[in-house]
Amino acid sequence: MSDKVKYEIEFPIQSSPQLLFQYLSTPSGLSEWFADNVNSRGELFTFIWDDSEEVAKLLGKKNNERIRFQWEDDEDTSYYFEMKIVVDEITKDVSLIVIDHTEEDELEEAKMLWENQIGDLKQVLGSR
Repeated sequence: MSDKVKYEIEFPIQSSPQLLFQYLSTPSGLSEWFADNVNSRGELFTFIWDDSEEVAKLLGKKNNERIRFQWEDDEDTSYYFEMKIVVDEITKDVSLIVIDHTEEDELEEAKMLWENQIGDLKQVLGSR
């Protein structure tokens, strides 16, 4: 297996960090924009799309700031995906930073997938 590359994308989001975090950290919130359905049992989250199912382990979270998951396929690696909420101290603008890992030849595709997902999230939040 080839090494994955780490990448980071920032999205401005018009939302309070508290509301945004609910959509990033709860099964009901995640199933509004990230997957068709999400179930959790303890630290394991099951993401369901059409006919496929992926399991991710919750590696850590800090309320209203960040949440980090690791796909079951990446177990025993250092690969993860993280969603981090950043608030500009001066303007109070809220941004969502996505940190993820992918194969180098799939980087553009992976970024586009996140852009679509975050587009759905913004729609759910009523953000532009």
